[in-house]
Amino acid sequence: MLVALPVAVLAAVRGIWSPCGLSMLSSITPMTEAGRGNRFRTTATWFLLGGVLGGLSIGTLAAGAGALLGLADLPTSSRVGVGAVAALLTASIDLGLLGIELPIFKRQVNDAWLRQYRAWVYGAGFGWQIGFGVATYIMTAGVFLVIALAVLTTSPIQALAIGFTFGLVRGSAVYLGRSATTPAALGRVHERLDAAGPTARDLAAWVQVAAAATLGAIAWHPAAAAVIVVAAFAASRIGRTVGPVAGQPATGH
Repeated sequence: MLVALPVAVLAAVRGIWSPCGLSMLSSITPMTEAGRGNRFRTTATWFLLGGVLGGLSIGTLAAGAGALLGLADLPTSSRVGVGAVAALLTASIDLGLLGIELPIFKRQVNDAWLRQYRAWVYGAGFGWQIGFGVATYIMTAGVFLVIALAVLTTSPIQALAIGFTFGLVRGSAVYLGRSATTPAALGRVHERLDAAGPTARDLAAWVQVAAAATLGAIAWHPAAAAVIVVAAFAASRIGRTVGPVAGQPATGH
């Protein structure tokens, strides 16, 4: 679980830069909520609670799958090895090595809810979809790694803790817009996000590499960690050199 938690945090953070996440930061702010006759603090709290519930929902599904996996009574080393392979695969996607463009599953929440329902409904409803992780735009394959590692724990409590962490971070993102009391202030929020986007993308990828290295060292040999990190660095350099279109980033980056 200690390996899964950093992956969960950074995968959740990376989701902020999805079209859906950015839309939330424009749609639920002190300025927009005041215009709808609502209080930002109240709506944001419902969004956070929805995010946590969404994370617990995906954690519950992972806990169920993990319980079934536990019936197979696989050795711990085997489960750790599977986790290392899963981390290698998802990191490769984020590093642009497998030809799979991010984001995946290009779905946004229904913004008509903002006009049709009360604040607690759209706050909690949007939060749940965001916190569930796979109901809207998926900006990093790390989301799938989070689920895989939760399943591989074969522990319902640990799987729920991982889901809770992911949902908590995703739901907390709404507070990034707490200073957006005017259009200019909202613009500054998005300017800061634009500047931080590349760093968030890279951190989401490299935390998966770190997870692969850690799990590989445990399952196979300590030297595997160094091999994985060096190989990932070399492959990422090559991948960026022969990127999708010379001089242009891949879609979603």
